[in-house]
Amino acid sequence: MTLVRQAAGHPGGDTNSPDLLARLLTLGRPLVMGVLNVTPDSFSDGGYFFDPAAALSQARRMVADGADILDIGAESTRPYGGVVAVPSAEEIGRLARVLPAAVGLGVPVSIDTMKASVAEWALAAGAVVVNDVWGLQRDSELARVVAQRAVPVIITHNREAADPSIDIMTDIAAFFSRSLDIAACAGIARQKIVLHRDRTHRRTQIVWAPASRRRVAQTLHRQGFARPTRSAAGRIDRRPCARGVGRGSDNPHS
Repeated sequence: MTLVRQAAGHPGGDTNSPDLLARLLTLGRPLVMGVLNVTPDSFSDGGYFFDPAAALSQARRMVADGADILDIGAESTRPYGGVVAVPSAEEIGRLARVLPAAVGLGVPVSIDTMKASVAEWALAAGAVVVNDVWGLQRDSELARVVAQRAVPVIITHNREAADPSIDIMTDIAAFFSRSLDIAACAGIARQKIVLHRDRTHRRTQIVWAPASRRRVAQTLHRQGFARPTRSAAGRIDRRPCARGVGRGSDNPHS
């Protein structure tokens, strides 16, 4: 599928090309990800776009407003309880009403899921990026799917519950280390990986001041991760990680 929208400053070419992430990062600016939740219970906009017509209208609006990527999810990941687990079949059913049409809007589509079966379906339907809010640590098959399809994957730091007593920088580095070990063992090319720590403020009850962001970036850099090009919540703005091959985590859910 070829991008129909190739205005100045926007990526052009085939959204299925193997160098999609590299091309996006060469734009030299933060990339705007338009998030579309086709759920009745997401914490930010649950219910507003559950209707397929409303969802597609919102997708078109975000593309017109300059979104570089559309991120579509069909299962709520609200923090601190209250989440209703969605079976894979239902999640795919919700996506089937929206995602194929969104693919036709001319920007890359990311699938927001932690399930391998859902990711496989979405990639077959035209999605070109996998966005896992649990960093490949929930479904052991998801890393295999990403590797086999050779698509970019967004690895997001997450926690089961808030704990203001922890050293957040150590926690982030340890989480990413586990995820990167899983990715390496599955054969995911490191230049296909984006690290994202946006969810940590909700999991730790920490206010993310600019100084805290800098400390996290410095800590990750000392651990061997690449420096972010920019920092902006809700955007894909990090260069691919630079880390050697390691062993898989013995306890990926810890």
